[in-house]
Amino acid sequence: MNLFLFFFAIVISFIVVRIGAVAFEITGMEKNQARFQSLSCFSGTGFTTSEAELITGHPQRRKIASYLMILGNAGLITLIATFANSIRPVTIIEQFNFFTIPLPIPGWLSPYINIAVIALGVLIIYKIFTKSHLIDRFTGKIKKEMVEKKVVMPEKVTELLAAQEGYGVSQFEVHPDSPLLKKDLKHLHLKEEEIQVLLIQRGSEIIPIPKGGEKFLADDQVICFGKLEKIRQMA
Repeated sequence: MNLFLFFFAIVISFIVVRIGAVAFEITGMEKNQARFQSLSCFSGTGFTTSEAELITGHPQRRKIASYLMILGNAGLITLIATFANSIRPVTIIEQFNFFTIPLPIPGWLSPYINIAVIALGVLIIYKIFTKSHLIDRFTGKIKKEMVEKKVVMPEKVTELLAAQEGYGVSQFEVHPDSPLLKKDLKHLHLKEEEIQVLLIQRGSEIIPIPKGGEKFLADDQVICFGKLEKIRQMA
């Protein structure tokens, strides 16, 4: 029974981390970065100063991180307790009550067999949650539900890289209702706001380090460096 509880706790942990990653992604974090930060919050490890600022400087992300940390602490206690009970000197067969075939397994060997079965089970669960298209469809549905029910408010800006003191590189799309539409760079005074436009992608055309006379058009993909908060406000 303890073995089933351990695997159940592992599955729930993976689900919570994936949902947390989806929530971070909705707020504008890059997909892989969102997954890493979700795992970091849940496990309480892996934070770096610059990436932590992506969370601490954003109200929605702080709230998501708080939930992940609380659930992570509870999950860790459950995992430790069920794991400790699962490796007791009882053969793995005895933990499956529906098996009645006696096997000649020495008592001293049973903890090692238990650990091997646990390791194999965790590996299978990991593969399912990282490689399965079914899980991708599940998280896609969760993401849609979160946005529709306004559990997490979507952000227009995707933050690609974080530096110290709130600086970073972000990407956003110029929508038809954007205040930037058909305005040129020199009249926006972006440098006064400590924002540097690094690149504009217009269809298949790439405009690196655009000049002051370059105008933003609908559907432009813009990559900027500067204060992340100011870029979010501008977009």
